[in-house]
Amino acid sequence: MEIEKVLIDTNIYSEFMRGNSKVKDIIKTIDLIGISVISIGELLSGFKAGINQKKNRKELEAFLGSPRVKVYQIDIDTSEFYAKVVTELSRAGNPIPTNDVWIASIAFQHGLKLFTLDNHFQKIPGLFLLDY
Repeated sequence: MEIEKVLIDTNIYSEFMRGNSKVKDIIKTIDLIGISVISIGELLSGFKAGINQKKNRKELEAFLGSPRVKVYQIDIDTSEFYAKVVTELSRAGNPIPTNDVWIASIAFQHGLKLFTLDNHFQKIPGLFLLDY
């Protein structure tokens, strides 16, 4: 049996924490839940803008501490994937938000499926998306 390795987008973490039952059911089936430093940055900036910063940070730290969760960093190899994705999207006239290009690049680099609620990721050729 193949181990399911998935990179979750920021919105998946948010929906998971809000109790979205469909997202929670899918998360339960994933063996390795990847999250990028980009998503963590987006979450932290959202926490700072909200009223429950301490609670949200504590919940995120607990989530990141799970043995099933792996945080993915950006490195030179990620940058190569980023350059390729940006170029392809630009040539096709299909730009997407920069942070999402980085997230997709991490998925490509590590051979991960991406679990997201954002449809614009479908514009990226070759990106494997987890069905929602």
